Amino acid sequence: MKGIVFTEFLDLVEDKFGIEMVDKIITSSNLKSEGVYTSVGTYEFSEMLQLLTHLSENTNISIDDLLQVYAEHFFSVIKRSYSGILNMYTDPIEMLASIENHIHVEVRKIYPDAELPTFNVLEKTSKKLVLIYKSSRAMHAFGLGLMNKTFEHFNETATIEFEKLNDVATEVKFIINKN
Repeated sequence: MKGIVFTEFLDLVEDKFGIEMVDKIITSSNLKSEGVYTSVGTYEFSEMLQLLTHLSENTNISIDDLLQVYAEHFFSVIKRSYSGILNMYTDPIEMLASIENHIHVEVRKIYPDAELPTFNVLEKTSKKLVLIYKSSRAMHAFGLGLMNKTFEHFNETATIEFEKLNDVATEVKFIINKN
């Protein structure tokens, strides 16, 4: 997992819960990196899972809720650092429908070894999008947070429902209806 995901996560934890919480979740975890991350480095997903688990335990906030809030924060990073990609779109449905064939292609140009989820479009109209998310990391809540922020970015609203297609949520169907 790319380091920017870790550095931004720890920045969010510090902003929301304080530097003491950052120290607490790092020292509670068994991290090969010892909690030292650079934005361009690559780290094991298990480290993120440990940090999330310890943050959840210390805040009584579910991991899915933490991931969704984190994704909303991470969208601001995308907006700040990769606005060129966002500016290519004028509609949230169009942008979300292009995750697999355009946005992830651009991400791989910047981070060639990034391990990204897949998003397959099942249905697309001007008002509705149905996607299948697949990832061994089961971070669909992060995707949901990014989707919510995408609509907000375009000053639009949507109802986004999801259905876990297996018990471990490595495959999730998103049904997005633009309001």
